[in-house]
This record gives sequence, C-alpha cells and structure tokens, in this order.
Amino acid sequence: MSSVDEPHTRRSSRRHRPPRRRVTVLGVLGDLLLTAGVVVLLFVGWQLWIGDAIIGAKFKSEAGALTQEWAAAPATPNATPSPTATGLADPPALAQPGNGEVFGVIRIPRLGPDYQFKLAGGVSASVTLDPIGVGHYPDTAMPGQQGNFAIAGHRGSHGAPFADLPSLRVGDAVVVETPDGWYTYRFRNLEYVRPDGVGVLLPVPQQPEVQATDKLITMTTCSPRYGSAERAIAYGVFESFTPRADGPPASLSIGAA
Repeated sequence: MSSVDEPHTRRSSRRHRPPRRRVTVLGVLGDLLLTAGVVVLLFVGWQLWIGDAIIGAKFKSEAGALTQEWAAAPATPNATPSPTATGLADPPALAQPGNGEVFGVIRIPRLGPDYQFKLAGGVSASVTLDPIGVGHYPDTAMPGQQGNFAIAGHRGSHGAPFADLPSLRVGDAVVVETPDGWYTYRFRNLEYVRPDGVGVLLPVPQQPEVQATDKLITMTTCSPRYGSAERAIAYGVFESFTPRADGPPASLSIGAA
C-alpha cells in the first residue's frame, strides 16, 4: 500500500512547492537601493542626534577644562573694573580676537548646569563654529562694551550649542566667562529673520540710524533646527561684571530651573 502511495506523495509535494523567485537585474538593484537608503538614514540619525550628543559633550568638557585653568591662574592686573566719572565701573575691555582665537566661555544655566561652550573669534564654519563651538562676529562689540556683542552657533550639527536657544525665558542669565571674570547678560526677547537679515548685527539691532547707548548681546542660529529658512535671534541686555577675585556670580545658579 505504501509503495503505491509514495510516488503520488512525491508528485503532490512537487506540485504544491512555491515557485522560486526569479533573480533579475531590477530586483538586485532594488535591494541595493533599499540597503543604501537604510545606511543613509542611519548616518543622518547619527549626524543629527548621536553625533551632536558626543561632540557636544566633548565641547563642554573642553570648555570646563578651560575655566578650571583660568580659576587656577594668578589674577591679571586688569581684572578689577575701573571707576568712571559717573561712579559706576566699566568692565575690563577685551581686544577683538583673531579668527579661531578662543577668548571666553558662554554659560546659560537655563540650558543645563553643564552648559558651557568655548567662544572664539569669527563665524567661519570650518575655522570656528565646527571645531570650537560658538563664534563672535568680527567688529561687533566685545563682552561688557557699549553696543552689540554678536555671536553665532549651530543649532543642528557639530555639537549644536544653540539647539535650545528659542526655549530661553525673559530674564534668563547668559554669562560670558573670561580669564578676568564673568559678564552677565539677561535674555530679553526672540526674533526670527531672513537668512540675509544682517540688521541684527548693528550696534542697535535693526535700527541703522540709532546710536548705541546700551550694552547688548545678540545670539544667532538657524531655524528650524535642521533647516536654514530663517535665523532665530536671541537678544539680551548687559547686567553686571563680576571680577574673578569675587568668585562666580549668583547668575550662574539662580534661575536655572
């Protein structure tokens, strides 16, 4: 009985076996494109999130090491503000830095207790923004000087120091640390402009005919975070200078929550 049924069983098995997929050039090309797409997506994800986190941590570590170096160094002769005719004190004047020359560290407590990035001259991506962190627009005011202290940073790459700039609240401290001490600004308002909106860099932003009397900070970055259709501009007003001999200012710890 089994000898009669066996051939029939083999024929039935062959009859119901699913057909083999034909390998074609188009099929192979489709598989290769699909694999390439996955690789590209993984790379983009690395660049936008994981890479930013790693580079950002590196930048913060470097900035922290620099501030520790300044803290351990002897006090400089010009670290104490000099009284003026009004009885107030002007903070130490800083010279314009060279392209890529580090002169300070920016700290914003609202953006985290470990938020600290080096500040260097120029806003070139290759020389300053990509390898260092935050750049200073040449020929704009320096920290604590009358006029507009204008700086720039990436929002969606190379550590993204200004990723959360639009989350600042009115009155948040923006502190620039130098070997001499700490320059404290207070965030005032946010504005969005076109990429060619260079009026934000004027001594009085957006007012070319007005002479500067205040001490301002202007922070610029791309908007949206992973695009460049606009620029997000954060403005602040100078509050005070704290000499290094007096220790870190209260602005570094108040209002961080």
